[in-house]
Amino acid sequence: MSTTKIVYGLYADDDDLMNGVKAFNDKGIAINEVYTPFPVHGLDKALGLKKTRISDAAFIYALYGVSIGATVTWYVMNHDWPQNIGGKPAFDWAHNMPAFVVPMFELMVFCAAHMMSLTFLVRNKMYPGAPAQNPDPRTTDDKFLMEFITDDVDSVKQLLIDTGVEEITVKDA
Repeated sequence: MSTTKIVYGLYADDDDLMNGVKAFNDKGIAINEVYTPFPVHGLDKALGLKKTRISDAAFIYALYGVSIGATVTWYVMNHDWPQNIGGKPAFDWAHNMPAFVVPMFELMVFCAAHMMSLTFLVRNKMYPGAPAQNPDPRTTDDKFLMEFITDDVDSVKQLLIDTGVEEITVKDA
C-alpha cells in the first residue's frame, strides 16, 4: 500500500508564496507545481524552471509571415497582374520592395502573434474544451497554491504552516 499523498497549500499573498518557495527550496523539499492567478515576478527562477522556447517559435513564425508577404507581393505585382504604375517598372520586385515593407511587417506581426498564441494554448493543454488543470478554482481569482507529491506529509504540513499558509488539503495520490 502506497503512502504517497498530494498536499496542497493555499496562500493569500504572493509574498508569502515566494517565502514559502524559498523555505521549501532551503529544506530540499520538491515542489510539484505552483498555481497563481497572475504572473509572480521571480517565481520561475525560484522554482528552477528552464527558459521557454516560445521566443524561438515566434521568430520562426515571423519569418513565415515575412515570406508569405514577400511571396504575395511578388506574385500580385510582378507575375499575376503586372502594371506600369506611375512609370515604375513592374518586372523587378527588388526595386519596388520598399513599397511593400509595411504589408510584410504587418503580416509578420500577425503570424507571429496568432501562431504564438495558438502554440501556447496547445502546448499547455488550454485549448477549447480541455479540462481545467488547477486543483482549486480560487487560484484563478486571488489565491496562490503550492502542490507537493510526498511521503512525508507531516514535515510538508509543518513547513506550510511556518510559512503562513491559509489552508492545507491532503489527498491520496
